[in-house]
Amino acid sequence: MEKNDSVTGEVPFRLFRPSRERRKASVDMNQVVGSQDILFVCLDTLRYDAAVEEQEAGGTPVLDRYGPWEKRQAPGNFTYPSHHAMFAGFLPCDYDARSLADREMLFFPRQIGMGNKVPQGAFGFRGSTIMEGLAEEGYDTWCVGGVAFFDKRSDLGKVFPGYFKKSYWNPSFGCAVKDSAKNQVDFLLKRLAGADPKEKIFLYLNIDAIHYPNYFYLEGARQDSLESHKAALRHVDGQLGHLFEGWKEKRGGAFVICCSDHGTCYGEDGCQFHGINHPVVNTVPYKQFFL
Repeated sequence: MEKNDSVTGEVPFRLFRPSRERRKASVDMNQVVGSQDILFVCLDTLRYDAAVEEQEAGGTPVLDRYGPWEKRQAPGNFTYPSHHAMFAGFLPCDYDARSLADREMLFFPRQIGMGNKVPQGAFGFRGSTIMEGLAEEGYDTWCVGGVAFFDKRSDLGKVFPGYFKKSYWNPSFGCAVKDSAKNQVDFLLKRLAGADPKEKIFLYLNIDAIHYPNYFYLEGARQDSLESHKAALRHVDGQLGHLFEGWKEKRGGAFVICCSDHGTCYGEDGCQFHGINHPVVNTVPYKQFFL
């Protein structure tokens, strides 16, 4: 049996290593990093079941163009814990994962006790976040916020924006603004016009239109529901079309990670919203693709 480390009192990590090799990343991120812009689009609060229903109904033609949604486990049950995990490289993992070895790692944090062996295809980064690691590789890191955890109007709202070289938020990007996604995309495309074409960009975009309130995306609705949630997704899909086409026109393409950070409840089992553990909160849609 392993003995505790005499200095720290901790059990050495090798005791907990998976008995099989880590899963290989489906994309070789070592080929992506340095050669491609990287877009991380978070559809904040989007439920997996809603995303799949719209996919099957043809309600999201832009996103459908880039392949079907994968069913994954959320890193957290609300925005704050979920993003701390994702920004450290722990993106939503396969829904059927049963061990750490089953987790697909696109980005691997080298400096924590995970055996320090970078999985095949993953980009091993140093520093406390993906953004810090990519900045060392010459990336200009951008954040365009949405929900209050990105609004920089409070100490808590400054934490995530502080991880980026450039961070942007204004009230027109807020949850209660019906045109928030359009305002975010219009702003981004204007910023891209002045970007250095020789410098690669890592963009994090927090789209909050699907977050509550979302009733105003469904004609005649007076309160949020699963139907207005899906209507918000249809609206966002159109705005993503403008973003992707504009990015290709101005930058020539990118590698895109698109997912939700958590789902939300609309009365299932008596539950409301998120910040609680419930299957619809803990299950999220995910896809990755090249523009």
